[in-house]
Amino acid sequence: MAQVVKRAYKYRFYPTPGQAAELARTFGCARMVYNKALEERTRAYTLEGRKVSYVESSAALTEWKRTDDLAFLNEVSSVPLQQALRHLQAAFANFFARRAGYPTFKSRKKSRASAEYTRSAFKYRDGALRLAKMDGPLNIVWSRPLPEGAEPSTVTVSRDAAGRWFVSLLCQDAIRPLDPTLNTVGVDAGITALATLSTGEKIVNPRHERADRRELAKAQRALARKEKGSANRQKAKLKVARVYARICDRRRDFLNKITTRLVRENQTVVIEDLTVRNMVKNHKLARAISDASWREMRFMLEYKTAWYGRELVVVDRWFPSSKLCSACGTVRDRMPLNVRTWECACGAAHDRDVNAAKNILAAGLAER
Repeated sequence: MAQVVKRAYKYRFYPTPGQAAELARTFGCARMVYNKALEERTRAYTLEGRKVSYVESSAALTEWKRTDDLAFLNEVSSVPLQQALRHLQAAFANFFARRAGYPTFKSRKKSRASAEYTRSAFKYRDGALRLAKMDGPLNIVWSRPLPEGAEPSTVTVSRDAAGRWFVSLLCQDAIRPLDPTLNTVGVDAGITALATLSTGEKIVNPRHERADRRELAKAQRALARKEKGSANRQKAKLKVARVYARICDRRRDFLNKITTRLVRENQTVVIEDLTVRNMVKNHKLARAISDASWREMRFMLEYKTAWYGRELVVVDRWFPSSKLCSACGTVRDRMPLNVRTWECACGAAHDRDVNAAKNILAAGLAER
C-alpha cells in the first residue's frame, strides 16, 4: 500500500531582471526581519529572563512596517517575512529542547539566500508558477514532472553562491513500497573505497574534489589577488563558487545513485554510526573525509529506506568491526590504518574493509 509523504521537487529557473531584483529585495528583507527579531528575543531573554513568542514577534513586525526607517518592508510580500519569524520560532524551540545550539544571526555573505512562500502568496496552474508581487510566471526548467494532480503547499525560492536560481515545491506524493526481498547488506564507509559491501564488492570513491582541485586552486589564487570590494573580486569569487557547485552536484548525483541501488536491492541495510564531526579533526584526513560525504550518504539512506519499506540499522560507533575476525570472532588488540589485509590465528585471511562490512552486517542483524 502506497504511503503519502511530503516531498520537495527542486527545479532551476531563470528570472527576468525585474523578478531577480524583487527576489533579491525579498531575501534581504527576510534576513533583516529574522535578525531583528532574534536581537529583540535575545535582549528580552538576557535582560528580562522572558521568552518572546511568535505572536509577539509578528506584532512587532507590524509595528516595524509603520516606522519611516523600515517602511521598505511593505514593498515585498509579507508572507516570506512571516515565514522568517516562524523559522526563528522553530530554531528557539530546538534550542530550548536541547536539539540545537542558540540561533545565530544570518549573514548577507555566508547565509543561504532564500524566501519561503505559502499558498496565499503564489499561484500554480497548468505548469505555471506565479509568486506574489511578480510581473509574470517564473521561467522554470521542468526537469521532471510533479506528481499527477499535485498542489504545492509551500514554495521556496533560493539563489546559490554560484548565482544559480532554484525553486523547490513541497507536495504530497504517494510512494509505493518496493517488493520485499531477502537480501541484506552491511556497508563499511571508507576513503579509497567509498563503500565496501559485505558481499565483497567495493564501490570506488570518485574523489570529486580531488578531480577539480587544480582548477579550484587556480580560481582561488586568482581571487586572492583581487582587491577587496572590487568588481573583479566579485567575478573571481563567482568562478570559485561555480567550481564548488560542480563538485557538489557530481558528489550528490553519485551518492543518490549508490543509495538508491542499495535500497532497491536489499531489504535491510546496516551501517556504522560514524562521528564525522570528530573524524575531520584529523587534519591529514579531513579533506578526504569531507569529500566522501558519509553524513549525506547516511541521510539519503534514512529517508529512502523509510519511503520504500526498507530497514536501516545503525551499529554502535564503538563496535570493533575492523579488529573482529568474521570467521571465529577473535578480536585483535590493535589494527593500524595501514594494515589493509590480515590473517587470523584461525587461518582466515581477511581484507580489512570486507571483513568490517561482514561484521557490521552480523552486528546489525543481531540488534534487530
